[in-house]
Amino acid sequence: MSKQLMILISGPYMSGTNGDEAAIAKNLKAMEDYALPIFAKGHLAVVGEWLAWPVIRQAGGDSHSSDQFSEYQYPVAHRLLEKCDAVLRIPGESRGADLEMAKAKELGKLIFMSLEEIPDLAS
Repeated sequence: MSKQLMILISGPYMSGTNGDEAAIAKNLKAMEDYALPIFAKGHLAVVGEWLAWPVIRQAGGDSHSSDQFSEYQYPVAHRLLEKCDAVLRIPGESRGADLEMAKAKELGKLIFMSLEEIPDLAS
């Protein structure tokens, strides 16, 4: 493969946090930690929450418990997924990530289960 890919990083965000902001931030960081290694392989990584929060805030949401968060988080991620070439599913239980994986399969997207599976265009 010689094409640069836009890869959605999909994994736990709210799952297993009981709404604890520190735990949510830790889950987000776990996804973000893949951005540079994916870039180093010649691709571009994205995380759904990067695009969802501006929409949520513009709609009046200010927390993970807001109605706007519930209304926009998944739809933004699913629209983003349609623009992505592939998904990297990182470890951990997550209903949202499972929904993204099902949608990715339905759309015929490439699915990677580890960083090692992603083609290295830089070498």
